[in-house]
Amino acid sequence: MIRKADEFRIEYKEHMRDGDGTVQLTHFITGPAELEDKGRLFAKITLNPGCSIGYHVHEKDAELFYILTGTAEYNDNGEMRTVSAGDVTICPAGTGHGIANRTDGVVELVAVIVYK
Repeated sequence: MIRKADEFRIEYKEHMRDGDGTVQLTHFITGPAELEDKGRLFAKITLNPGCSIGYHVHEKDAELFYILTGTAEYNDNGEMRTVSAGDVTICPAGTGHGIANRTDGVVELVAVIVYK
């Protein structure tokens, strides 16, 4: 199967997980079945300047980010870290994270959520 770029669903979430601004999600899959029911998200996330995804805990799943462009502040289970293009973040089940764009540029990342 191939899904062309013009077929992706784009979603805008205001104050995602109590974060700031509006986050854009470009969904690459239509649902968990396309991940063999082993996950629920495979998407590009765009954080414009001043936007963030608020801190939240993953109880029954894990989330990975691959930073495509820009530099962001990443809350790694309570520890603030700077991440940049090429970095990967891993938030295992039972831990939490958040990410914020505090720069003047755009931050883009690919996010994957897999079930525990």
